Amino acid sequence: MLVNRIRYRNYAAAAGILLSVTSFNATAQSANQAWVTDELSTYVRSGPTDGYRIIGTLNAGEQVEVLETSGDYTRVRNSDGNAVWVLSNELQETPSAVEQLPALEAQVEELTAELDGINEAWEQRVSSMTETLEVRERRIAELEASNQELDSQAEQSRQQVRGLQARLETQEEDLLMRYFMYGGGVAGAGLLVGLIVPHLPRRRKKRDRWF
Repeated sequence: MLVNRIRYRNYAAAAGILLSVTSFNATAQSANQAWVTDELSTYVRSGPTDGYRIIGTLNAGEQVEVLETSGDYTRVRNSDGNAVWVLSNELQETPSAVEQLPALEAQVEELTAELDGINEAWEQRVSSMTETLEVRERRIAELEASNQELDSQAEQSRQQVRGLQARLETQEEDLLMRYFMYGGGVAGAGLLVGLIVPHLPRRRKKRDRWF
């Protein structure tokens, strides 16, 4: 469905934004800050070599202030304000996962809320488009039904016209036949009169006599 594809695309975009924000946060840290690696708690010494005694530990993910580097060791200041030496490879330049987690969770929650708003807007828009499409489809169906009805009425009218034309032609033929019969009757009567009249006895004319 279109809405689901949009939702997946938005989530992918959110993941990209989240990674970008994380990278930006990492590069934006001050150069004199570092964090103990997340994998372990590390021992700290009083000097920059293995020969110095261990004086304590730093917790995994703990933030420290970098003071100086000497050989394989880095001198840092912990959260208690103590300056100690720790192996440089046990420090990292990006915040620990423990510290990043609350900020990342807040960012994820914010992005999720934003995406939900975007998805809701898209769903409303798609719903509106669907309703508009349904209205148009109903209108098209109504017009098609009306067109079919008009075609049916037109066909009925054509049939009526053909019937009237047939009746008119029949009446014309009947009238013409009557004219022929009437003319034939008149001609026959005239012929009959012409045959009979010569055979009728003629009346003699009276002659006037003078005495």
